[in-house]
Amino acid sequence: MNGPDGAAETPDERRRRLEQQALLTRTALGVFRLNGHFIAVSERIAKAGGLTAASWQVLGAVARVPQPVSALARAMGLTRQSVQRTADLLVDQGLAVYRPNPAHRRAKLLSATADGRAALGRLSPGHATLASYLAETLGPEAFAETAEVLERLSDAMAAADAPDPTGPGE
Repeated sequence: MNGPDGAAETPDERRRRLEQQALLTRTALGVFRLNGHFIAVSERIAKAGGLTAASWQVLGAVARVPQPVSALARAMGLTRQSVQRTADLLVDQGLAVYRPNPAHRRAKLLSATADGRAALGRLSPGHATLASYLAETLGPEAFAETAEVLERLSDAMAAADAPDPTGPGE
């Protein structure tokens, strides 16, 4: 029997490959389901500040350090266009402003306003309640480990998605 690269594979190699593919499927489905839960819970929490989950994500990212929309999009794994739409809505609502970027004439920096920081502050009780619930439900160590594993998985997926002719993206 031949493997994905066309070379003959042993029964053990085939079993290992199929197990790895099943793990990938379970991981992807789990992440998609988790994302849905995060969005639903985030929408409920965000309402307290008059925000949406998307606006909370963008506003929270620039509350301390102003950033260009393109950098936000890269950091969040989103398209520049979707972050741009959210940023423009935040500016229209007076929750953020565009400021000059000394490093780039055209790519302005998005920055939270005082009203934007106040809106984020109104989310703090819901955010704290969810964090406490997860720490209690998972246990503090498992909660921290979960964050670390998700960060490593995100880094690995970013590397797999990189345009490397010898990597998994080809």
